[in-house]
Amino acid sequence: MNKTATSAPSSSRSAIARHSLHDAITSHLRDMIIEGELEPGKRIYEGPLCERLGVSRTPLREALRFLASEGLVDLTPQRGASVRQFSAKDIQDMLVLIRTLEELAGRLACEQGSDEEISEVRRLHDEMLDYYRDGNRLDYYKTNQRIHSAIVALSHNESLIQVHASLQSKLKRVRFIGHEGKEKWAAAVAEHESMIQALERHDTSALVGALSAHLEHAWERVRDVV
Repeated sequence: MNKTATSAPSSSRSAIARHSLHDAITSHLRDMIIEGELEPGKRIYEGPLCERLGVSRTPLREALRFLASEGLVDLTPQRGASVRQFSAKDIQDMLVLIRTLEELAGRLACEQGSDEEISEVRRLHDEMLDYYRDGNRLDYYKTNQRIHSAIVALSHNESLIQVHASLQSKLKRVRFIGHEGKEKWAAAVAEHESMIQALERHDTSALVGALSAHLEHAWERVRDVV
């Protein structure tokens, strides 16, 4: 009886440690893909990555399977893992769809979003601006994506939220390179400011227009480099 009681906390700590390791490896690999360190279409060699990250193959493979579920990695029998590569047509099609989803989410957000929920989106926007001023592109990008997810979450429509999240995960690298260059980055920031102001006013027409323009410009900013 006592042995069972004393072994449970140790087992729980072990499970937490494994979960934390999985999250850490997955996050690191995701960042490497977003920043282009692991290039689209290129094979992911497990040996060098294990050595670099200081982990064994089992947690690395678990992380790769998770990233495959997000649409960032392809797993091929006999060949292993590679960074998923989308065609320009794939990317344009996904951006058209995600724009349509966010336009719908914007309408619902203005109708259903509470002032408290909207103030949290503003907080994220202000955090994003801090990263912009510091020139921190990766954290800027991550916060930027959290803002888009937060606006969609204000729709309170679980099906919409899930479909949007699936598409957004596939476009992580593409959306990141859309901020390359001072002019493109500054333009994206200005578009986000318009979005947030419209949301705070519960101005449906202005928010839908700002989201639509922002995502249309997203394609214009990346079409020459994908």
